[in-house]
Amino acid sequence: MAPLRLGSVAPDFDAETTSGPINFHKFIGDSWAVLFSHPADFTPVCTTELGEVAKLAPEFAKRNVNVIGLSTNGLSDHAKWVDDINDVNSVNLAFPIIADADRSVATLYDMLDSIEHDASNVVNGIPYTVRSVFVIDPAKKIRLILTYPASCGRNFDEILRAIDSLQLSDRQPIATPANWQPGEDVIVHVGVTTERAKEIFPTVREALPYLRFATLPEEKK
Repeated sequence: MAPLRLGSVAPDFDAETTSGPINFHKFIGDSWAVLFSHPADFTPVCTTELGEVAKLAPEFAKRNVNVIGLSTNGLSDHAKWVDDINDVNSVNLAFPIIADADRSVATLYDMLDSIEHDASNVVNGIPYTVRSVFVIDPAKKIRLILTYPASCGRNFDEILRAIDSLQLSDRQPIATPANWQPGEDVIVHVGVTTERAKEIFPTVREALPYLRFATLPEEKK
């Protein structure tokens, strides 16, 4: 199988989850999706991450994003672990977590760690996953790939920010600068002339011939 890259069609699969059996592409439907992996159940960093995503559920919903986790344990372990997650983080985790005990989905998405990278994340020769993130659009195309080591918890505010940037650049001919936050000025796409940009955006500021900042027009809700 060819390596997964930005623009690749997200591989489809069927899986058992804490919300029942799913087909991944049907789960995505006409929405965006975030698929994110966890090395194992009952692990400290993962427990904080899943709690954080549960807290941010309204933010993902606002962006039309379906969230789904993955861990390399079975459903019975998942059910007990969700109780811990809810208790520690004061949440009610409602999104599905894939039971990937055979590592089939983790292998499909190249999520597995290696002994060369982190021997502590490979037990008895069996690798656990790294902290992978795949952002997938309604066309089932992979738009963002992030990979964190098992030791480093993810910043889900940054994942939301990246989704905002991706969705905005689908609607407007723009790119977003370093540390951009929603509501701030954007960069005019290189394929748009300055003259045309002045017709599209309320204000355009040329810092360099190839670097033009613009204020976004108010979008209809």
